[in-house]
Amino acid sequence: MGGIGKTALAVEAAHRARAKGWFPGGTLFVDLRGYDDAPVTADQAVLALLDALGVRGTDLPPTAERQYDAYRALLAGQQDRMLLILDNASDPSQYLPLLPGTDHHRVLITSRDRPDALPVRLIDLESLDPDDSVALVSRALHDTDERDDRPAREPNALRELTDLCGHLPLALQIAAAMLRRRQPRSIASLVAEIRKTGDPTSALDNGSRGTDQYGRSLVLRPVLETSYHRLPPDQARLLRLLALAPSAETGTAAVAALADLDEGTTLSLLEDLAATHLVAPVREGEGAASGVRWRLHDLVRAYGVGVVAGDVGLREEGEAARERVLGFYYRWADAADDRLRWLPGMVEPELFGDRAAALACFDGERAGLVAAVGWAREERFADTAVWLAVCLSEYLGWRRYFDDWITVAGAAREASCRAGDRLREADMSDHLGNALGEAGRTEEAIEAHTHACNLFRAAGDSHREAIASNGLGIALREAGQVEEAIKVHTHARDLHRATGDRNREAIAWNNLGNALEEAGRVEEAIEALIRARDLYRATDDRHSEAIAWNGLGIALGDADRMAESVEAYAEALSIHEEFEDWFGVGQALQNMAVTHETAQRPADARSCWLQAADAYTRANAPAKATQARAYAAELD
Repeated sequence: MGGIGKTALAVEAAHRARAKGWFPGGTLFVDLRGYDDAPVTADQAVLALLDALGVRGTDLPPTAERQYDAYRALLAGQQDRMLLILDNASDPSQYLPLLPGTDHHRVLITSRDRPDALPVRLIDLESLDPDDSVALVSRALHDTDERDDRPAREPNALRELTDLCGHLPLALQIAAAMLRRRQPRSIASLVAEIRKTGDPTSALDNGSRGTDQYGRSLVLRPVLETSYHRLPPDQARLLRLLALAPSAETGTAAVAALADLDEGTTLSLLEDLAATHLVAPVREGEGAASGVRWRLHDLVRAYGVGVVAGDVGLREEGEAARERVLGFYYRWADAADDRLRWLPGMVEPELFGDRAAALACFDGERAGLVAAVGWAREERFADTAVWLAVCLSEYLGWRRYFDDWITVAGAAREASCRAGDRLREADMSDHLGNALGEAGRTEEAIEAHTHACNLFRAAGDSHREAIASNGLGIALREAGQVEEAIKVHTHARDLHRATGDRNREAIAWNNLGNALEEAGRVEEAIEALIRARDLYRATDDRHSEAIAWNGLGIALGDADRMAESVEAYAEALSIHEEFEDWFGVGQALQNMAVTHETAQRPADARSCWLQAADAYTRANAPAKATQARAYAAELD
């Protein structure tokens, strides 16, 4: 893309090649100005090349055709290999007539547009790695004034600055120039100014002056504008709308929803944009093109948002596009959530054949889904965004993305509160409590669950009050308030029994059993957990049955019924493996390890700890994995 540093790389490569003696015949350089208002034509460029080769004045052939002949003849007769750099080309017509016609010499061409129709070797340049970005700015400041120690004093601010520049070399150059001019001021002050504007392209351009070593202005926005204005209308429209997508990477189907186009047309337009380096394809493993995701550079994205914001008609077009993609996300997230929550006896979900397919779709669009829920702050999108949040809870909990879950549930609760929808506010408070509890923020979880219970009770909704009470009881137990937890779980059980919800009653029995076990009331705990297991079986909830088996194993171990305890863990392990619930697998193996240690079987215990560590790693629970490996090491 523009500003990536193509010219600088080509020139540096040429210098190093000359130093190694690769091109004893010398180097020819022509700036074709392909993205200026009046690009250099091949006919104009050949005159400059002939002049560099010593052909000028009366020696210059009178017609373009004869000029090309003379140019090629000179190159063909040149025994010493030469390097020809044709810089900044926008169209093959600018450089094809300039190719030497012999493979003796070498040609290096730079362009923002990929010439897919030509059999040339392509080298795509991407943004710098974060460490290289930091090094570039640090060196630029130090080379100017070796006493400038701001990069060393403000490493975090420098990294934030390079992030805001999108690690684009041109933007980094501009930022370095601004820091040089404002030498007494901190890097953090520049970061604050850029963040205040909300548009790095405008903030950097307003503070930049001068030109680079190639005589080109140190400005960013005109580079992006030139690329944008060269696009055909359908590509320009898609680029604008893609800039409004919830996240920087978007799947093809979601882009099609944004643009209100079929996937085939959308894919073709995206490939055209990729050829201009305004959009980058991101491969998702093996498979068809439908598995490709599309990424906008942060600065291109900011530019596109600015274009839309500056035009009333484009703003309405953009809002309609956002509404479409949000609806798209909700519809398929709802279908994927149905699959994750599906139990035998329910209607079979049509869109996703199994849990793995539903999880894969969630995984691919997670960043966009979480960001889309943030649109709940805007009245136009609030209702759909909140429903989308509901659909994400099961997935985010399963994958243990607790920070995302807290973000999603919190945004949805705030939107529901603003809309005055107390029941939905209660629902989302309950979801938020579950997320906070999983993240270990117990007191906040208790507060959220209590708020949900109070709202449901005030509305006379005993069914949902019972659901929220289950969450409250778990949070109370985690806070060490075990007796209070037992009371709350007993209340939840009674409410579920009264409403006839056997699966939810099973959950209440399971939670009650865990609380009783923690309170030392082991026989009561065993009885409660057996009730939970049997109810889960009766409702064909296999995954929850595994959770009951795990709790039952702990209680049986407390009762010194070790053989039965190990059998219970084995049942839990088998079901968790069936569901690919790796955190559940880790818990079952961890509990088996403890039981083996108690029974003086260190080899078996060590094996279980190591297997538990592997399972926790797969479950995105690194702290638990590290702990399991440490326990295994103690048994070496």
